[in-house]
Amino acid sequence: MPWFKEHPMELLIIKTGTAYLRVKPEGFFTVGLDKASVFPMDKLDHVQTLEKKARAQGFSDVRIKKLILTERDL
Repeated sequence: MPWFKEHPMELLIIKTGTAYLRVKPEGFFTVGLDKASVFPMDKLDHVQTLEKKARAQGFSDVRIKKLILTERDL
């Protein structure tokens, strides 16, 4: 049985309004969920720093969300 059938994978993501942020060296970009940057839970401090930077750059309603991924058979 795959690891995530028993233990969902948790990842961090940054949301702004109804969009998500993609973090690139040249800055932040609003994208859909499928293109958003995701981070492991142990990078929370880094993600909080990115959240503050996004706010400082004028992005509104910026917040950190936790994605919980599970695998299921169709």
